[in-house]
Amino acid sequence: MNKRRATMLFGAVSVLAAGAITAWAQQPPGFAPQPAPEIPFESVPDPVKLPPNMFFGEVTGVATNSKKHVFVFSRGNTSGPAYAAAAAQLLEFGPDGKFIREIGKNLYAWSFAHAVRIDRQDNIWAIDKGSDMIIRFNPEGRVTMVFGRKQEASDEDTKPLEHPVPPKPAEDGRFRQPTDVAFGPDGSIYISDGYINSRVAKADKNGLWLKSWGDRGSKEGELNTPHSIAADAAGNIYVADRGNRRIQVFDGDGKFLRIMKIDVPFDEMARPAIGNMPTLQSYQKVLTQAPGAPWRCASRRPRTRCSMPPTLIRAASTSSASMARCWAGSAAPASSSSSSAGSTRSPARRRTNSTWRNS
Repeated sequence: MNKRRATMLFGAVSVLAAGAITAWAQQPPGFAPQPAPEIPFESVPDPVKLPPNMFFGEVTGVATNSKKHVFVFSRGNTSGPAYAAAAAQLLEFGPDGKFIREIGKNLYAWSFAHAVRIDRQDNIWAIDKGSDMIIRFNPEGRVTMVFGRKQEASDEDTKPLEHPVPPKPAEDGRFRQPTDVAFGPDGSIYISDGYINSRVAKADKNGLWLKSWGDRGSKEGELNTPHSIAADAAGNIYVADRGNRRIQVFDGDGKFLRIMKIDVPFDEMARPAIGNMPTLQSYQKVLTQAPGAPWRCASRRPRTRCSMPPTLIRAASTSSASMARCWAGSAAPASSSSSSAGSTRSPARRRTNSTWRNS
């Protein structure tokens, strides 16, 4: 496999070229969009080899480490009732696609997979939307840090989370359906939170709470479904503000810097598998599936890139979290972070809900 050019396709998912789908909102007068360059790639059929009787569910994230091992976070290994069964499984493959191991089998945090990231120390970060937890594994696969907590089976008020509009205020000690994690140049940890909360949480490299910013809305600095997050070499934070159909850029302390819009042509005649032909008016009711709604941000220094489904029809696959890919033309994939995270000198520690209490 050509590691520098191969683009891995999991399921029937197409690769979206970042150069064709990113655009700066603040351009000088008379600015004319330039044609997007075509990025060469190779499609590798069946790039990974699963053991007999093991299957992917919906693949929600793919990342690689410094050894070119591939980590796949999938909504597989389902357990529970037919409705709302827990679905999360983290698998590791070698550069040749050979299956190596399952990480965190039967982990308490597994509920509904959303994203996986690898930091500079090759720690593996799994973001579970269903349990409201973010887990850091060391390269050996042992849990070394835990953020957030899920509703306990013994809690009297345990039930599916509601999505009130406007949402309830964020609570110390808890997330509400987090989506992604990024790492600043100084090792700071940034978590996008999420489907219910509308904020970015910041901790230091040891997992100690620093601050959070953002609230539900459409003004500058406000968020609606922050679906992904990335940091660049200067420490700027890029948030895929999917519900507002834009990417917001902040400095490392949450100061608003600018907004990026994604406006590219799309096939208005493409038909959905089931249902009536969507219109731009109907898109306005479901902005998370509208053309230009950013789905995924990825940092590969010195650039940060974001991707999105170009049409509602193509969004059907990504909204089910089946999009998993590696960028073409680089040894560093989109879902792998090249920035720094927790110090290797720090003692391994387990974080509970106390992580997110201000002290």
